[in-house]
Amino acid sequence: MAVARMLVAGRYRLGEPVGSGGMGRVWLARDEMLDRDVAVKEFVPPEWMTDDERARLRDRTLREARSAARLNHPHVVRIYDVVHADGLPWIVMEYVPSRSLHQVIHEDGPFSPATAARIGVALLDALRAAHAAGVLHRDVKPHNVLIGTDGRVVLTDFGLATFVDDGAVTGPGLVVGSPQYVSPERARDGTSSPESDLWSLGATLYAAVEGRSPYARENAMATLMALATEEPDAPSRAGMLGPVLTGLLRRQPRDRLTAAEVERRLRMIVLATPAPPKVPSPRRVRAVIGSDIDHSAEVRAMAAEPPPPEDPPPPEPQSRSALVAAGLALVAVLGVGGILGGYLVRDTPDESVAAPLPASATVPPSPAAPAGFSAVACTRTEPAGLPKLPLRNASRESRDWGAVIPAGWSYFTNNAGFGLAVPDGWTWQRINNTYCFRDPVGDTVMSLDTGRNPAGDPVQACRAEAARLVKAGVLPGYKEILLERRPLLNKTADWEYQYVRKGVPMHAQTRWLVKAGRGFAITWATREFDWTGDLGKINMVLATFNAQPTTG
Repeated sequence: MAVARMLVAGRYRLGEPVGSGGMGRVWLARDEMLDRDVAVKEFVPPEWMTDDERARLRDRTLREARSAARLNHPHVVRIYDVVHADGLPWIVMEYVPSRSLHQVIHEDGPFSPATAARIGVALLDALRAAHAAGVLHRDVKPHNVLIGTDGRVVLTDFGLATFVDDGAVTGPGLVVGSPQYVSPERARDGTSSPESDLWSLGATLYAAVEGRSPYARENAMATLMALATEEPDAPSRAGMLGPVLTGLLRRQPRDRLTAAEVERRLRMIVLATPAPPKVPSPRRVRAVIGSDIDHSAEVRAMAAEPPPPEDPPPPEPQSRSALVAAGLALVAVLGVGGILGGYLVRDTPDESVAAPLPASATVPPSPAAPAGFSAVACTRTEPAGLPKLPLRNASRESRDWGAVIPAGWSYFTNNAGFGLAVPDGWTWQRINNTYCFRDPVGDTVMSLDTGRNPAGDPVQACRAEAARLVKAGVLPGYKEILLERRPLLNKTADWEYQYVRKGVPMHAQTRWLVKAGRGFAITWATREFDWTGDLGKINMVLATFNAQPTTG
């Protein structure tokens, strides 16, 4: 049995136990070689197990490590190492200061529908990445979801995970996972599929808003009987999340909502949620994930409605609900679209082009606005009456710029010798050489600086900008994630970093590049919680950006 301060594999010094259950115990440990905290999962077989059963359990432990190690995703706990000590395997993992979703529900009570939807977006993103890598989780439940003190949502414990073509833990009559969160087909005959994981996701989100599972009974046998013969308990607190839960918890896998449709509906709920409080509490993590608020019947109806057609008629919606719907149409498109030649391509694009917008949005810089090419200058309070990019529901193609973009986006040029895709409904403003684009329903900001020196070194320029902004005190909590040259692109560097804005963790990326002999810097900054979901939008902007050489 492991004891505190034990040194595992001559490298990992065990500290305090931070979790236990099933056949394992998790310790907070110190990697004495790299001088960092890690989590170490100890394999703890019970004394009554036979040698064959212990061998199968060891195989399960190694399968957990292999499954999770195939994934490199912000919402999946990272696997660093697998070592052997005393003849048993130990898994060395990323340490995430957190409580499990099960603990949070038990100690703080259930979440609001909006906050549960935010958790759902992160978990769904992790599951889709796992399924794309051929990995089924097989045990999604609140106990295996970590809510970090910084609001990060992490899926962990791939102990029952298996590859799609691997039947090692599947067999008739074999129940895997927790009965209250296992899908009907898995409980019936051990069948596993991506749809089974989605059912368990639905049961987990049900627990997040209701405080209990949809098949909570007095014991496991009663739960399995209800699972086989009854419909799930109707949710009473889920509100606008209810149709999503109902769609995920359908008995037949073919009848369940698809992952793309679940994402569309969850993001529709998230987009309607105000920003979280400015000073998050490290204990009540729900304050970081999202505020608990009531929502209008209009938004509830939007979350429940069927997906819009691929190319709906092009009205000019002006209401807030229409804006949200237009934004979510983009999510559905990006979920099935592809990048070809650097551009998102659709089969039958409309040839209309978004008209240039007036230059009246140009304003003198504020004395408090820092110069340079980060998005910080754009995050101050925007003046009233900024123009908005036109709302259009048909895709269009810009012949001059060669960019094909989907519905929900406009191609911004402003007759300034450059063009890029911007989400419909965003506001824009020019401050000297910087164009500021703002999401009116969130904290996301994109900036385009058109005045970079094309003869400069992109890495050195980004490093100097980081030093200047940190010294000016406008990037509190600054942490560099990467700063590197893109060798396949001409004079291009990517700079990714985190910081804190008014108590909210933020995540940003700048691409410094040269196009048509001109220097530019494009920065996207958003809340840390929304970063993963925004990656498709960032790729859209970078893929569609183009420029023309200056004349005269």
